[in-house]
Amino acid sequence: MIELKKGVRLHVIATKKYKTIQIYGRFTTRLTKEIMTKRALLANLLETNSLRYPDQTKLSGQLAELYGASFGLNVGRKGNLHWLDIGLGIVNGKYVDDPKLLPAAMDFLKEILFYPNIQDGKFDEQTFQLEKENLQSYIETLQEDKQTMASLKIKETYFTDEAQKLPSFGTVDDLESETNEGLAAYYQEMITQDQVDLFVIGDVEEAEIAELFKELPFAERKESFPAIYYYQASDNVIREQQVQETVTQGKLNLAYSTDVYYEDTDRFALLVFNGLFGGFPHSKLFMNVREKASLAYYASSSFDTFRGYLQVQTGINSDNRQKVLRLIEEQLLELQAGNFTDLAFQQTKAMLKNHYLLGLDSMQNAIETTYLAQWLPQSKLTDEEWLRRLAAVTPKDVQKVAKKIRLQAIFFLDGGQQNG
Repeated sequence: MIELKKGVRLHVIATKKYKTIQIYGRFTTRLTKEIMTKRALLANLLETNSLRYPDQTKLSGQLAELYGASFGLNVGRKGNLHWLDIGLGIVNGKYVDDPKLLPAAMDFLKEILFYPNIQDGKFDEQTFQLEKENLQSYIETLQEDKQTMASLKIKETYFTDEAQKLPSFGTVDDLESETNEGLAAYYQEMITQDQVDLFVIGDVEEAEIAELFKELPFAERKESFPAIYYYQASDNVIREQQVQETVTQGKLNLAYSTDVYYEDTDRFALLVFNGLFGGFPHSKLFMNVREKASLAYYASSSFDTFRGYLQVQTGINSDNRQKVLRLIEEQLLELQAGNFTDLAFQQTKAMLKNHYLLGLDSMQNAIETTYLAQWLPQSKLTDEEWLRRLAAVTPKDVQKVAKKIRLQAIFFLDGGQQNG
């Protein structure tokens, strides 16, 4: 890691695995309800144009000049953190005999980040209005996809913190109150105060990369690492939310507290537990709720070790709600009692190992691992250590983790009686 300025860090991941170079920037701040919609809208605006490239045609033309570079901005979250990401993927200049390609890509990145289409304290008004409409349309479209809507609603039901209830891209209500001047002012705040991590991955020389990145006009900022984990105490009362709509398929989603976090030794047992519970096609939810009982169109589980949270999502005939609830509870009780076959246990571990090994070829995985290692230095594991910890998980470990899982919230999208 090279500190370019206080609070601005460069990570060069030199590898001969790829013929492309990925340049990635991540702006991190503490997650609050007030910033999420702002940052999603800001990402859209920065991606659309800049002072030098005032319209989509000119911006696309420059990407074509960079041998058809891939480019995009988006937002994301992890625990108590919210980030805005910028990514630029180019072919390595070595393979097209163009030593100026990387410096030209850096110039493009500098233009996008430091010279947005802001004049007189405002973004270009036409672009601002258009991107505001586009973001509203995106959020509303997600609500129309009932599986996505149910996934958002269960989080809204489970979490007690206002920011944790919301998706990383914010809400239509917050978007409506966003002003052009307010967003331009927020851009200045983000570019000067967020923690910045810059990544370059590919067949590159660290010294050359460092020289190029030193030209980016970042200001020094207070270095800060907000606590990444979000903790929520378990409750004895299960929170429930129900929505009635005329849909062909009901949605029943459940949320559990796990009390297991990313650095905990139990994390690997939770990985195996989730694979057995609902993570894979041989899991109990898939085999017993979907296949054997034919009570669900889909049934799976997923978890988040930065919020101590596990979610079950199912698509069902609405009149089977109680049956499905009971059956899901039975699958959890089975795992808590250690009732799973050695074949299923070994198959789960083999699939997790395979998934991990496949991920080693992913540039994005390498970036995420490097990013996390600075927020949680103790979490950095070699590939051998990761695989060793997975292999060391026993059936008793899975049973122990299963006993920590506590139902906290239920969301039900009721499509009405369907006699299915």
